[in-house]
Amino acid sequence: MKSRSAMLPRLAVSFLMLSSVLPVLGSTTSSPENSSVTPAGSPPRPPSPLGDLTWTLGLRLYRAVRSEPSSVNAVFSPLLVASSLGALGGGSAGTTAGQVQDLLKTPVSSKAKAQVGGLLSAALKSFTDANGTAFHLHTSSAMFSKQAPPVSKSFVKDSQAKFRLQHQPMGKGDAKADLKQLRAWAKAGLGGLDGAPVEGEIKANAGALILASALRFKGLWEKEFSQESTDRRTFLGVKYTKVMMMHRAGLYRFHEDMENMVQVLEAPLLGNKASLVLLLPFHVENLDRVEKLLNPEQLSKWLEKTSRTSVSISLPRANISSTLSLQKPLSALGLTDAWDQKVADFSGVSDKSKGKLHLGGVFHWASLELAAEAGKGTVEEENIQKPKLFYADHPFIIFVRDSATGALLLMGAVDHLEGEPLHDEL
Repeated sequence: MKSRSAMLPRLAVSFLMLSSVLPVLGSTTSSPENSSVTPAGSPPRPPSPLGDLTWTLGLRLYRAVRSEPSSVNAVFSPLLVASSLGALGGGSAGTTAGQVQDLLKTPVSSKAKAQVGGLLSAALKSFTDANGTAFHLHTSSAMFSKQAPPVSKSFVKDSQAKFRLQHQPMGKGDAKADLKQLRAWAKAGLGGLDGAPVEGEIKANAGALILASALRFKGLWEKEFSQESTDRRTFLGVKYTKVMMMHRAGLYRFHEDMENMVQVLEAPLLGNKASLVLLLPFHVENLDRVEKLLNPEQLSKWLEKTSRTSVSISLPRANISSTLSLQKPLSALGLTDAWDQKVADFSGVSDKSKGKLHLGGVFHWASLELAAEAGKGTVEEENIQKPKLFYADHPFIIFVRDSATGALLLMGAVDHLEGEPLHDEL
């Protein structure tokens, strides 16, 4: 996988910025100096990331994943990972359970566990209910067991009811057969899409439990990016490539952090059931600097400071996908006993598990599509006034959050986009 190398400064910035505005300003109306507007009936803000375990886990896991030099375009679902770990925690005991609880930042009481399960279950239901209207979504989560003792029926029932985690026995074949089974499962979970390949082999010994999750997401805007306002531009990522860029002027929640040199944009999907949050550095750079700023407190401040503003958006039309093995990141975050068959305690998964069960892997497939189309519905007219410019022609960070619960469904980095290579002709 490509390294996250530092990128060259952009040449002729003034010319590029000017040329990016021209396609979108033709549809705007002249207006007063102030571009920030707050019309009556503005949709309510989703709950804050503060205190939400999907944001807390997601940001910690994101930093651990991105610490790897080979991490490019890492996309994953904090909600699905948290739900799978929540189910696993319900089947564990002793220090194994304690480490899962620490990872999810949940107290040890049974009441607190029930509350966490309820919150994750409500978030999963909220996204499921909005599927097909605000976005197109395929998700699946499973726990595979390799030549393991019989799994408790009550554990399977509880995991499926609360966390939508299925149980699937794994065949008795070798590592290649295990990988083939997992990839076939992931393809079905992604709605028929082939996921990015798993790096290396899957080594599932007898007694291994493997958590797997797959997510495919395509948001439907309130107002579409029309084909007439789509053209080929340069994306200044790890490598410079020519890609299709979508342009549109509209009203969005927007904030510019002048001190940290970051633009924050929240774009609602149809019906305001979910939204995309984009973090874009002012200048062309890799994402290391911005990633160091990421924590629930900072994100909450940024989101609270956004206001309904006229913004001209330019976004790449792209598919971003990744396949992640999360064993190393989760271990770095404190989940250590689960991998060791001698000390792992999964007595809630099977009453015959002592010394026989361990966590053999956590794999995550994700696909995010940025497309032009909107959903079908009636939306209010927009009065565009001297729009700000949000020109995402260089690496940015993306979040997808639920408007009702505030849960974080998806997050990731866009470092590179496939396209025609840009050759230096100097």
